[in-house]
Amino acid sequence: MHRKQFMWKKKFFNRHTYFMPLVFSLAIGTALPAASAPIDTSKDTWAVLGGYGQSFPGWGQTTQRVETLDLVPRYSHLIFDDIGSGWYRGFHSVLVELPLHFMVSPDTSSMIGMNFLACYTFTASNAVHPYLFGGGGPVYSFADVPGMGAELNGNYQFGIGMEYEMAQSYNLLFELRYHHISNGGSEEPNDPLNSGKLLVGITF
Repeated sequence: MHRKQFMWKKKFFNRHTYFMPLVFSLAIGTALPAASAPIDTSKDTWAVLGGYGQSFPGWGQTTQRVETLDLVPRYSHLIFDDIGSGWYRGFHSVLVELPLHFMVSPDTSSMIGMNFLACYTFTASNAVHPYLFGGGGPVYSFADVPGMGAELNGNYQFGIGMEYEMAQSYNLLFELRYHHISNGGSEEPNDPLNSGKLLVGITF
């Protein structure tokens, strides 16, 4: 292997150590308990969400205001059902997403990613189910954003949501997310995007 290629790979993996465990530990750690038993997908669901996101200059090291329209197909796999009692009764699931971010400012382009999110949903109420989630994954950017020195980046995010039961066949979703994108120092410059996102969706 060429020395320059070796040094680049060494630099890449060393500098990504701070967010790679975050990206994968939630997904792997929550999926392992399910692997010891037959996989039951009878309560799994699909969903599609859409919404708007914006980064805020001055939030952390963010320097650019980037606006996106987001489309997020999602698969939800149930891990543990009927956890707890009282107001914190609920279930634990893993969410796998393939988000498409259509950038409308400052460049007209797109980003595509994959998210692995751990989620806990509260079910004390019969119709309204709040939930918490967090995780991350890789993001590939086709956009030319000043300060983003790499096309392949990582992201992590967390947020809150609410699922409102409308009918047996579908439910409505409302979410508010914090979203971070950076390359972990693999390339310079490495100005991150710290964004807020508001999404609505439907399960089926």
